[in-house]
Amino acid sequence: MALATCWAVVPRPSTSLRHAQLCSSLQSCHFPTHACRASSSSKAETRLARDDLLDLIQTEERGLKTQHNANKRAHILEAIEALGVVGRDQTTTDDALSATWRMLWTTEKEQLFIIDKSPLFGTQAGDILQVIDVQKGTLNNVITFPPSGSFVVDSTIEVVSKQRVNFRFIGAALFVNGRRIAVPPFGKGWFESVYLDESIRVAKDIRGDYLVVDRAPYDWNSPAAA
Repeated sequence: MALATCWAVVPRPSTSLRHAQLCSSLQSCHFPTHACRASSSSKAETRLARDDLLDLIQTEERGLKTQHNANKRAHILEAIEALGVVGRDQTTTDDALSATWRMLWTTEKEQLFIIDKSPLFGTQAGDILQVIDVQKGTLNNVITFPPSGSFVVDSTIEVVSKQRVNFRFIGAALFVNGRRIAVPPFGKGWFESVYLDESIRVAKDIRGDYLVVDRAPYDWNSPAAA
């Protein structure tokens, strides 16, 4: 019996069991390669892989708790790898990449440090965003500090493959109380969006960090334009 048919007729399993089923189906397919690939990209498997990942990260405080739980981190990374298999034939660098993306979970230590330590400065980190415009070739990394503060890093981007984008930092600034405080930017690199749909995107980068984002329910506008 096809795996997708099995999911349709049995009760929905627990997160850990769903993950085991998915990994087994993606890694141990006994059908010819083209048939296995078609199976792995089915809607049922995609939904299962995405739900598994979202279930695993929902209580992780954007990755803060994951830093101190190696077992949970391993399960999340396995779920990311499984979703990457589902999305391996996707093109994720076209116009669908253009959006205001809101961070749900990451392994990036700098962002997690800011989230964790911002209360020491009398504030709280709000939404953390990636604002991408493929046509314009721009990327803004944004950490918001409600009600009106933000830290913004501006980059240029270049699509180099169906899933990889190169970026180069060109500017950075802290916006607080109507003031702009410039910060010297530095660095360049790449990220790969290994999965993308109408709701979420999963990426890994040159440093081996991972990012899970959803489409924000609003469009971000630069405070410099206000």
